[in-house]
Amino acid sequence: MQLSLMTWPEVEARLKRGAGVMLPMGSTEQHGPMGLIGTDAICAEAFALEAAKQCDAIVAPPMTYTPAPFNTAFPGTISLDATVFETCLKQVCAGLLDQGFRGVFLVNGHGANIEPARAVADSFPKGAIHLQSWWDPPEMGQMRTEMFGDWEGMHATPSEVAVTQTLHGTKPAGRANRPPEKLSADYIRNHSGDRHGPPDEHRKAFPDGRVGSHSALATPDLGEQLLKAGAKALARDYKEFCEERHAIS
Repeated sequence: MQLSLMTWPEVEARLKRGAGVMLPMGSTEQHGPMGLIGTDAICAEAFALEAAKQCDAIVAPPMTYTPAPFNTAFPGTISLDATVFETCLKQVCAGLLDQGFRGVFLVNGHGANIEPARAVADSFPKGAIHLQSWWDPPEMGQMRTEMFGDWEGMHATPSEVAVTQTLHGTKPAGRANRPPEKLSADYIRNHSGDRHGPPDEHRKAFPDGRVGSHSALATPDLGEQLLKAGAKALARDYKEFCEERHAIS
């Protein structure tokens, strides 16, 4: 159930029974020649909404403006300073907890959100805030590897593009039809969590916006498989989170 589509009496009734809440987090940034600007937020919210059908969760409106400074040389990218995002996220989480939600389950879809979100989680009582990217469950990592191998890459990945295709259709591949340059293990290790360089340097190094990801391998059918499996894993982990919060309260 979407928080934005509920009335306050409906929310109050759920809180009296005991309720947690999912909070999706994405970004507003380029995702290569065929990836949507809102890919990260679209994916995070989609996984949360599908999972909510299985675990009767409430899903708050997504955080869509987040840090993406390395991509601001590409038109359409809007980036918040990491400290600003951290402050906003902390206030949203505090507001939800103060209203009576037992815990906040962060559903993440953007690498640069991870570090500030961890800082926010650490600022609350232990266990009140749980951070989980949609790709974290082991079964999701296995699926992505089986589907795309090394071509999953780091940005504008075929897995996330496939999920958006399932929901919003397919854009022409254009330049994405050509495989990008493969990334070295050192590059992947050194740039995890979206630790990329200045915008102009980043666009020069990756002129079409993809970072080792062969987006054109994406299909709506693969996206549907990923969405189904990811929602199932997320619902399972959310239930465990709520059970732990219920035991504490």
